[in-house]
Amino acid sequence: MYERIVVAIDGSDTATRALHEAVRLAQPGHARLRLVNVVDLGPLLISGAETIDLDRVEEAWCTTGRRILEAGAEVARAAGLDAETALLETDGQRVGDVIAADAASWKADLLVVGTHGRHGISHLLLGSVAEGVARAATVPVLLVRR
Repeated sequence: MYERIVVAIDGSDTATRALHEAVRLAQPGHARLRLVNVVDLGPLLISGAETIDLDRVEEAWCTTGRRILEAGAEVARAAGLDAETALLETDGQRVGDVIAADAASWKADLLVVGTHGRHGISHLLLGSVAEGVARAATVPVLLVRR
């Protein structure tokens, strides 16, 4: 039975499915849930886009992240569970590494993340946060496909 479950959510259908799976796993033992969303400004910083107001972009992305987290917490509450939320920020560190490090520092015993199941050229171009989490995590990882 899991006691501490971290769920990475980004507002996508796949992440929502992962959240529902985590809730299902958490319910029998009333496991604690931690919902995380990562804001990554790295791509903007690397692009050297001087004409972009980074503060405004960051605030907009953080606002969106907080909304995603609140919606996820509501899903947990509707299932009779409490969920803490965390908006994590990075400016270039791999998102998967950020999620895995947060799960380790929170002492999670399971990390749940959705995966789009990309392969081939789309996987090469877009990468995979789920794969990064699985590689970096020090706790078991449940990958939920859409």
